[in-house]
Amino acid sequence: MLLLAIDTSGKHGSIALARTGERSADLNDVELIGTVPLAGGTFSAQLVPQIAALLSSHGFTKREIGAFAVASGPGSFTGLRIGLAAVKALAEVLDKPIAAVSLLEVCAFTSGARGKVMAALDAGRTEVYAGEYQVPVEAGNIARERILTRTEFLAEAQGRTVVTPDPALAQAATAAGLLVLSLPLLSAAAVARLGWRRLESSETVTAEQLEANYIRRTDAEMLERIGS
Repeated sequence: MLLLAIDTSGKHGSIALARTGERSADLNDVELIGTVPLAGGTFSAQLVPQIAALLSSHGFTKREIGAFAVASGPGSFTGLRIGLAAVKALAEVLDKPIAAVSLLEVCAFTSGARGKVMAALDAGRTEVYAGEYQVPVEAGNIARERILTRTEFLAEAQGRTVVTPDPALAQAATAAGLLVLSLPLLSAAAVARLGWRRLESSETVTAEQLEANYIRRTDAEMLERIGS
């Protein structure tokens, strides 16, 4: 099956075209056909033409796409909306399933870490997007994804392996005595691999159901921070 993956969550984005094999629990059972980087600030102008060019350069048409994987967040509001809108439009026209992938989960499950894992991404304003996972997944164990201050993050990460592509967060966690695995920059290729896991498990959404995963503080939490 041909899988198209998109990540427009950050300053830079990418598109990946992959071919998936037979049903398997192996995240690496994905043959990466090609990737295209997207320069930040011009996602809306680049995305659709670059998808068409990537397909054409490998002899495919959009009609041959079997499914989509997309980074649903957390990340840039504008960037996420552009990527999700493109996937919504294509998936609706082609009537294909979508695997919505959390970037925090991408960090956790591609890091190779086992046990209690804390994935971390920079949220700006001295805050951190943090996802807590048990790898491999245990029955009844529900992952938590939150936004924390740097101080909260370092406290919550005690006893966990921190995985992050952000050098500043990795340095802060290391200085705090935490076990840290530094990751390369995230890309649509990693989104494709975790997306395939979602597709195999039938954890998909329709174009109508696809939503962004912004992970912002609730109004109550914002008021608490202002009052503290």
